[in-house]
Amino acid sequence: MSASPVPDSDFFRDAFNSSPIGIAVETLEGRPLFVNPALCTMLAFSEAELRNKHCQDFSPPEDAQKDWVLFQNLRAGSIDRYQLEKRYFRRDGSLIWGRLNLSLLSGRASPLVLAMIEDITEQKKAQDALREHAALLQSREELLKIFVKNAPVEVAMFDRDMRYLQVSDRWCADYSVDSSQILGRSHYELFPDIPSWWKEMHRRGLDGETLRSDEDRWDREGGAKWLRWEIRPWSNLDKAPGGILIFAEDITQRKQMQEALSDVARRLVEAQEKERARIARELHDDINQRLGLVSIGVEQLLANPSETEHRGLELLKQIDEISADVHALATDLHPQKLDYLGAVEGLGSWIKEFAQRQGLKIDFTADLRCSMPPEIGVTFFRVLQEALQNTVKHSGVKRVEVQLREDSKALYLVVRDSGRGFDVEAASLRKGLGLTNMRERVRLVNGTINIDSTPNGGTAIEVRVALETAPWPRRNVS
Repeated sequence: MSASPVPDSDFFRDAFNSSPIGIAVETLEGRPLFVNPALCTMLAFSEAELRNKHCQDFSPPEDAQKDWVLFQNLRAGSIDRYQLEKRYFRRDGSLIWGRLNLSLLSGRASPLVLAMIEDITEQKKAQDALREHAALLQSREELLKIFVKNAPVEVAMFDRDMRYLQVSDRWCADYSVDSSQILGRSHYELFPDIPSWWKEMHRRGLDGETLRSDEDRWDREGGAKWLRWEIRPWSNLDKAPGGILIFAEDITQRKQMQEALSDVARRLVEAQEKERARIARELHDDINQRLGLVSIGVEQLLANPSETEHRGLELLKQIDEISADVHALATDLHPQKLDYLGAVEGLGSWIKEFAQRQGLKIDFTADLRCSMPPEIGVTFFRVLQEALQNTVKHSGVKRVEVQLREDSKALYLVVRDSGRGFDVEAASLRKGLGLTNMRERVRLVNGTINIDSTPNGGTAIEVRVALETAPWPRRNVS
């Protein structure tokens, strides 16, 4: 019986737990099911304490109400995500500011909500300080220029004709320009691809409005750029409008990370549901039917005791085969042999069983002097499991080489075949989780993976984990 490897969720769980951004998975009623360590640290509550709260309990009433209104729209299906800046209570009663990104995970029978909270307390303090300074210095243009120049954020000062009067060092760094190159020049001359509606925002700012956007997309020649910005007017000494200040923050990387995490979460849920369906089919369509045949055989045996010896042996053989297939299915779910035999022996035993089930010839060699810790053994097992399943499905060969070896600097797992091969770059762009699983697994143990394959040129996969990153015990060698 062929059983594809379970799409392992450990890499996603590790990403969830190691993320510097606070993350919670909630029900549609606003009850947290899972929270990551970053959120616990941010709010100074334990995981159990956070799970016993409702999403409205985290914030002051006025902030919680704004969030709840949007949350109701999410539940009703009128929106599938939203972003909100709000305050959060810490255990000691103090308040911090967070940027909440909430999105609906709908690829399952019971939809869930993914909440990502970024601590922006320092940013808010800087913005508040900037606003306070801007208010104090509206009538003091020269002092305002000095402030803009030294502001630790992306900020530029313009006159009424949108010519640069001053820019911060951060603005120059983010746009790869020098202040001497742009002061006195028109903003539209430097950036001719600015959307017309942004020009309208500038005009409204010059007319005295304060405007802001939490997320704004700018499709430039070099690719899309996401910005968070604010426009504020400033006044001359005589209180007449002098121009505008533009505060900006490049949030492109954060947007890409949020979208990638949401996509991985969706794909993982879909993959898990498919795998559950596969296991259910195997248990129902194969194991259950074969047990039914054994039951019929037992009834026939009871009806005709004279066939005891012959039919008894057949039934025992069928039971042994069913037991072996259930064992193989359980091993694919969790490699218990690695626990009680150790990594090398456990891998060797699994390889032998897999080869027998699939009719493969697997040349397995192991030359190690160290005892691998369990997490490295599981990583090697999952990579090997995925690689051999791909060989069975796609390579067209019946012989595979597997090596475990060690040098003075690292441990290696090598899986090699001479089959059809594939385009690695093209495969990486597909929506399957196979290559992603392998790469994430290896990354989490500070290792590297190299996949060398070309169409009709065979495939070689090499995993390397440096010894200096994990001082493992050596085995006694006689």
